[in-house]
Amino acid sequence: MGDSVNVIRLPDLIACELIEEIRRGDIAQGQALPPERELCDRFDASRPTVREALSQMQMRGFLDAGGGRRPRASRPSLQAILQSAAGNIREVMGDAEGGAHLEQMRQFIEIGAAREAAIRGDRVQIARLQDALDQNEAAIGTSRFAETDIAFHRALVSIVGNPVILTLHDMFVSDLLAQRPPVDDPARHDATAHEEHRAIYVAVLNGDMMTATDVMGRHLERSYRARLLAARSGGTPQQSR
Repeated sequence: MGDSVNVIRLPDLIACELIEEIRRGDIAQGQALPPERELCDRFDASRPTVREALSQMQMRGFLDAGGGRRPRASRPSLQAILQSAAGNIREVMGDAEGGAHLEQMRQFIEIGAAREAAIRGDRVQIARLQDALDQNEAAIGTSRFAETDIAFHRALVSIVGNPVILTLHDMFVSDLLAQRPPVDDPARHDATAHEEHRAIYVAVLNGDMMTATDVMGRHLERSYRARLLAARSGGTPQQSR
C-alpha cells in the first residue's frame, strides 16, 4: 500500500495564506480585505470557496465582518473568539440536557468564584459586591430584580480576575439568570434570592470560604430545581423575574 497523502482543501489554504499576511503586517489590522472577486481571481477559486475561507478566518479571530462593510483584518482576542462561537454553542445547548450542562458550568464557575472571593477579595472588590447587593435589595418585587441579580453574580465572578471565566459568565450564565420561570409570588421569591446573596456576601466579607461555597451551592441548587419544575409543568421562561 502506498503512503497516505493528506490533501489540504483550498479554503484552508486561502485562509492560512491571508492569516499569514495579517500576522506579517502585509494586511494591517483594521484594513479591508480585497473584494471577493479579487480573491477569487487571485486564488483561482469560486465565491463559495472564498467565503468558506473568510468564515474560517472569522472563527479564528482574524476577520471582523458585519455592519454592511467589507471584512477587515483583525487579531485574535479571547472575547472575539468566544463571541464567534457563542451562537453555535447556544444552538447545541438548546435542549434540556444542554441546559443542564450550562447549569453545571454555572455551578463550577460560581462556587469556585465564591471560594476565591472569600480567600482573596480586596476592599475595593468587596465594596463593589456590597453595592451590587444593595441594588439587588432595592429591586425586590420589581422588573429590575433579574438585572440586579445578574450584576451581583457578575461582581462576585469578577473578583477571580480571570477574563476567560468572566466572558463565559457574561455569555451563558447571564442568559440563565435572565430567563426566569414564572413564580406565584415574585416579591417573596426575590426576597429569598436576596437573602441568599446577602449570606454569600457576609461569608466573603468574613473570609469564610466554607460558608461562602456552601451557601452558593444551595443557592444554585434551588435555582436549578425551580427551573426544572417550571419546565416540567410547561412554564415558559420570562425575561423579568
